[in-house]
Order: sequence, then C-alpha cells, then structure tokens
Amino acid sequence: MKSNQLKNLRVQYMDMGLIEYQKAWDQQEALFDQIVAVKEANRNSGSPELTPNFLIFCSHPHVYTLGKSGDEANLLINKEFLISKGAEFYHINRGGDITYHGPGQLVGYPILDLNNFGVSIKSYINLLEEVIIRSLRYYGIVGTRADGATGVWLDANSPAKARKICAIGVRTSHWVSMHGFAFNVNTNLDYFNYIVPCGIKGKSVTSLQKELHREVDMKEVEALLKREFQQVFDMSLD
Repeated sequence: MKSNQLKNLRVQYMDMGLIEYQKAWDQQEALFDQIVAVKEANRNSGSPELTPNFLIFCSHPHVYTLGKSGDEANLLINKEFLISKGAEFYHINRGGDITYHGPGQLVGYPILDLNNFGVSIKSYINLLEEVIIRSLRYYGIVGTRADGATGVWLDANSPAKARKICAIGVRTSHWVSMHGFAFNVNTNLDYFNYIVPCGIKGKSVTSLQKELHREVDMKEVEALLKREFQQVFDMSLD
C-alpha cells in the first residue's frame, strides 16, 4: 500500500487537547514552515538534514471551516445565528468544502514531509482513510471509502444509509502536508444541521457514539489511532 523510503520514521506527537482553531492553525503553519525551510536548505547542502515530521491530535470549540474551493452558501446560517450557537467561522487554505469541528470530535493534523514516506498525495489521503477504517474495526464497525467523496463512510454503497463518520481535508505544498482529518467520536451532530457537510447534499453524518449507542472514551480512541498511524505509515511517535 505504501513504499516508505525511511522505515519506522520518527514523528513528534503533540496532544493539544481542546484548543481554539486559530491557535492550532497558527501552530500548524509554524511547523509546516519549519519543514519547508529544512527542505529548501537541503537543496544547497552537501549533507542534507532529515526533515522533521509532526502529528497533532486535538479538539476545537464549535467552529465551521470552509476550504479554499468551497462554497460559502453551504453555511446555512447567518452570522448572528452562528454567534448564538457559540460557533466561529474560518475560510482556510485546505482542500474540500465546509465542515464542523467541536468538542467530542478527534481532530488530527499530520504535518509530514511526504517525500520521507515515498507516497503521492492521493496515496497519502488513502492512508489517512486507512487509519480510521482500521480503528473502526476495533469497535466492530465497517468503514469504507466512497467513490468521488474523500473521507470514511458507513454503508457507502447504500444511498439511503450512507453516512460520513470522518471528514478529511488537506493542504500540500513542497510535498509537505497540513490540516488532516476530523473523526466524530462523541460529537454533537446537531451542529451539522447548519451546513451542507463537505458540500455533499443529501448525505448524513454520524459518530462513534451514535453507532455504538454509548459514549466512547476519547483517550481510548486517541491511543487506538496512534497505534494505527504507526502501523499504517510505518512511523514511531515520540
């Protein structure tokens, strides 16, 4: 599924807990710039330095984010109602359309030099999906991919039942990634009623809590995803 150039690559893991979206975005940008700077310096170096790589896990207060090619009309509420729901809105530089982040959702931001992992951008997104699909198996849930729709779905081949449990939207430049995935664990799904999720009409969203009919321990899910990241990407988390 992948062809790593560097086996068992060491990646710095950062648990940011509940953090404002802007602060997490700023941190991503700083780490992204750090990796790009090393890559640029390596072009003129006789002894290239290994580029750093990072994986951030966090969650956010209520916020909607719209990708660079998204349609703002997919936000179905005005600014006054947005404020009344205690939510923010950001137009950001990832791919994809609109999505929601909030408490009870596990958000992952891999800031990786994809050259280190020997994968294309398409393969990278496929690997992110694989991490979630494998993690869902632990709970007896079959997650799948959907043709033409990035992310992880349940019952993707049944139009009446298809529902997304994990959204994925990334930015890559200089073969460095940022942004990532949003996995609905104990998410308040009511907030998705105010958008057209990912710009796809007629499709619903779900959460681990909804599928299992119980609240799920977030630390358990974090540990599970960390394990799967290490296996799928052949990395070691520091």
